[in-house]
Amino acid sequence: MWDRIENIDFVLKYLLVEQGKSPKLPDNLETKQRLMRALMNVRQPVPASDEFIAAQDAELKLQAKDKGIVKIDQPGISIWQGDITRLQVDAIVNAANSQLLGCWQPLHACIDNCIHSAAGIQLRQECHELMQAQGHEEPTGLAKMTKGYNLPAKYVIHTVGPIIPDGHPTPLQEELLASCYRSCLEVAELHKLQSIAFCCISTGVFHFPNQRAAEIAVDTVKRYPLTSLKTIVFNVFLDKDYDIYHRLIQ
Repeated sequence: MWDRIENIDFVLKYLLVEQGKSPKLPDNLETKQRLMRALMNVRQPVPASDEFIAAQDAELKLQAKDKGIVKIDQPGISIWQGDITRLQVDAIVNAANSQLLGCWQPLHACIDNCIHSAAGIQLRQECHELMQAQGHEEPTGLAKMTKGYNLPAKYVIHTVGPIIPDGHPTPLQEELLASCYRSCLEVAELHKLQSIAFCCISTGVFHFPNQRAAEIAVDTVKRYPLTSLKTIVFNVFLDKDYDIYHRLIQ
């Protein structure tokens, strides 16, 4: 009979031994899950055994079920507040860094870390292969699509937004943010996706002002000539972002 604790213990032992650490394990599921995420966050993008992938995938799918999967398919533009990794749409947008390899800081709360942690180690591996083929860091304002792996979303569209150290974006930086949204829409339309969920690109640790970022996001999406896309979700986490988007969309 399959046992969840035995399964996650196998995952943890594999990651610990792989990283040259003592395979001493926590004694409860929540702490085991946090350790699993932390070890995934720092793992290099190298292949893993089929047995490990199967065990990791089984645990991550259970975690997704535990969090609760939210399907959004109503036509038009809407707002959803919460964890973007719960959304069952064709694609979610990741606010990536220029290396496109996810966040390396264990258990960091950024959206890049959350998405990679919920998707599994395959996402970093695929991003690594894309970057190796490209041969240089990802430019600001463009977008690339990967599989979603263990996410409820089928795909992840990665885009690098502008960084605003002083919190005062220039006209060029505002155009680069608009380009992020256009590029994501272009990729989605190219692959004939029907639904997409945007995060608040460049806000948070990238310091783009929330109000101006939302204005650019909504304006860019409303102006874009859509064909296949029917459902567009602005995913927010903070109450202030919900209020901003609610006013703009209304």
